[in-house]
Amino acid sequence: MSRRLAEGFQGDAAAAGRAPVSAVVALGANLGDREDIIAEAVRDLARLPLVTEVRASATIESVAVTPDGPDASRPGYLNAVALVSTRLAPSVLLTYLHAIEARHGRERRERWGDRTLDLDLISYGDVRSDDPALRLPHPRAAERDFVLGPWLTVDAEAELPGAGRVADLLDALRSAS
Repeated sequence: MSRRLAEGFQGDAAAAGRAPVSAVVALGANLGDREDIIAEAVRDLARLPLVTEVRASATIESVAVTPDGPDASRPGYLNAVALVSTRLAPSVLLTYLHAIEARHGRERRERWGDRTLDLDLISYGDVRSDDPALRLPHPRAAERDFVLGPWLTVDAEAELPGAGRVADLLDALRSAS
């Protein structure tokens, strides 16, 4: 069973016995008891098979983002980032993230709608993928202060594959505002 989890659904991680990879997971919630939901989701991440460590940032507040931009009339978000040391294949990890969301009442009715829990796989080591089912790194991570800021607090040397140092990306984002 563990070999299959490490290999993924389409063999996207060739060596089941390989060393753990650091995956970055962004957590967000704007419905329900947000603090409790995020704390429980972090515990859920730590209980996943082939996960050996989870380090989570403190939570921050952010304005809801819609396809039309920030919308202060919508419920605000509580956000955090978790670094997950895992041997799960990225496709399998993403499947588990969706299961954790569902366990916490996530319903996918509208794109970027309000939600009890949102878990995004931001990066998985230096893996890059343009597959619509698994885009890595996350295509909008470099544009999100609520991802970059918390990420930097748990990994001061963090890099977003293909985009650069998280500290530089965050500085550029904040100076453009």
